[in-house]
Amino acid sequence: MNTENAAALERAAPGTDRAIDHPDASERRIIGLLVRKLLPFLALIYVVAYIDRTVVGFAKLHMNAAVGLSDAAYGLGAGLFFIGYFLCEVPSNLALERFGVRVWFARILATWGVITMAMALTRGPMSFYALRFLLGAAEAGLYPGILYYFTKWFPLRQRARIIGLLMLAQPISGIVTGPVAGWLLSTHGVFGMSNWQTLFVVSGLPAVLLALPTLRVLPESPAHARWLAPADRAWIERKLAEDRAAYALKAHGNPLATLKDRRVLLLALLFLPFPLAIYGLSLWLPTIIKSFGVTDSMTGLLSAVPYLFAVVGLCIVPRHSDRKRERYGHIVAVTSFGALMLAGSAWAGSAPLQFAFICLAAFSLYAIQPVVWALPGQFLTGASAAVGIATINSIGNLGGYFGPAGIGFIKDRTGHLADGLYFLAAMLFVAVVVTFVVRRALDRPRAR
Repeated sequence: MNTENAAALERAAPGTDRAIDHPDASERRIIGLLVRKLLPFLALIYVVAYIDRTVVGFAKLHMNAAVGLSDAAYGLGAGLFFIGYFLCEVPSNLALERFGVRVWFARILATWGVITMAMALTRGPMSFYALRFLLGAAEAGLYPGILYYFTKWFPLRQRARIIGLLMLAQPISGIVTGPVAGWLLSTHGVFGMSNWQTLFVVSGLPAVLLALPTLRVLPESPAHARWLAPADRAWIERKLAEDRAAYALKAHGNPLATLKDRRVLLLALLFLPFPLAIYGLSLWLPTIIKSFGVTDSMTGLLSAVPYLFAVVGLCIVPRHSDRKRERYGHIVAVTSFGALMLAGSAWAGSAPLQFAFICLAAFSLYAIQPVVWALPGQFLTGASAAVGIATINSIGNLGGYFGPAGIGFIKDRTGHLADGLYFLAAMLFVAVVVTFVVRRALDRPRAR
């Protein structure tokens, strides 16, 4: 690489400490248009997805006794979602590339909605395990599919902020789920169903209803967006081409070759502790709050509070990372803070202090993920991006299995839920260490 190209690449690299150039009026207008047209519907889909994968944490408060689930069995079944997710993630993203975003997203919505409603038929551990596994298999491909979809629309310099806006769906779903689930659990159910069965049916129905609108609302690419002017389409293509040139991005002839890329595997290892901590916390959060001695409805209301802190974090951290064009320092600092807050929540001797630490941990856990997801765009493009992002997400989301299952196992062995929170904190410190390894792996090609 000659000196002139190296200098240009250094200016473009998000890992540098230089401030981002101020976008011009044209960029602000086009990016604003894309955000308004694409983000609300994609965020709505993701809100529904996140509700359906986590509502089991509220159903547990009554379902466990009704069908005979121990804490360990619940933790195992809650985590089995991510085994199905892991096995089907890469095939799902390959199918997305084959059939198109609209058709494949509609299929994902319809199947996971039906399976969520079928969770009301749980009769014991085995049916619980099977349905959670199938739910993960059905939903596999949605989130990495959306991230891949973004690579067709948004320049790399804007991507952490855009992913951060999408990920607002996670805490928003928690804000919505808590009060609604708490209210439904305080009723006696409808149509002969118990309250926890009603909760599953009400949660799954929106996904089924959104399948048809998905076919009509989402354009496949900028070339298919009738609301984009030709000049705007040309601007998007030019900016994406500049990214490909700056990072020497080339799609593999065989996208599956991405599976052997060491950088993909390292990013998966970096990402894994975050789903582990998030799902470990969120799927046990109603149980933690219930242990404070409050009612079901108050449990639902209080469970929404940590997600308000997560919204604040997502509005601050990714935007700051984009503006400074710096990733690794943000990951290390915010992840370390989250680990300390989780450890503090386990250590705290009073319910108010424990709850405060949990809220601050939620701020960190959600806020830093978009920064991590900005890293694959430095070396993945085209169909290789579809496979690479799916691989990172599927391996990383195995943490969603180990988090809830690990807490259930630890609680059964020690009798203390707080010991499971120490486990989550320790895994976040692992992510801090892996960040330095990832930086060396991703920066090395640029140094040559």
